[in-house]
Amino acid sequence: MATLILVRHGRSTANTAGLLAGWTPGVALDERGAEQAAALPGRLAAVPLAAAVSSPLQRCRETLAPLLAARPELELHTDDRIGECHYGDWSNRKLSELSDEPLMKIVQQHPSAAAFPGGESMRAMQARAVDAVREWNARIEEEHGSDAVFLMCSHGDIIKSLVADALGMHLDLFQRIHVDPCSVTAVRYTPTRPFLLRLGDTGDFGSLAPRPARAPDSAAADTATFESAAETGGNAVVGGGAGAA
Repeated sequence: MATLILVRHGRSTANTAGLLAGWTPGVALDERGAEQAAALPGRLAAVPLAAAVSSPLQRCRETLAPLLAARPELELHTDDRIGECHYGDWSNRKLSELSDEPLMKIVQQHPSAAAFPGGESMRAMQARAVDAVREWNARIEEEHGSDAVFLMCSHGDIIKSLVADALGMHLDLFQRIHVDPCSVTAVRYTPTRPFLLRLGDTGDFGSLAPRPARAPDSAAADTATFESAAETGGNAVVGGGAGAA
């Protein structure tokens, strides 16, 4: 079957503000995110793409804009099923405030039991995204052959849940996966099993370096990712975090 390239959107204004954006309208790429998006055509220059599928949210569409400009022949499709998790009442709230919510412990340690108030469950989020990938895989293979490659631009929690499915991992383990903004994850699907070819590849290993000390109430602390996991009790950032600056 086809090979899927999953691109997380570039760094957004919500990422750097420490907000859980969800489906909040008007969340755009910040300056760094625009730079990441501009570099994407060069990073994928050697890869023939049969199609591109995007979350309908602005930050994903902006991420793909330079790639589509560089490849005017590339057809773009939009699929709500790979849109961000519906965080409901948690949407557009600061992650630093949400860390004290009792539900956050469930989100971190038992996500298959987590359902956001006024939103959706994490199981439903994964199910719709997996359904979308399976259907697009079949469509791309039928139209372009089994060696075809296609791209989806989506969000941190969506991509993590798709990787967990590809690896045969229970959703309760998906918080162990991390994908930075504008990182590339690739999954090769076959009739018997998927193969994870790349995971969160940015081509930049700077994010692995020790991070400088940060004030606990700063926006940077709100968006801390795996680099400071020891400081936050090993918790993952819901929504994916901002990654390296």
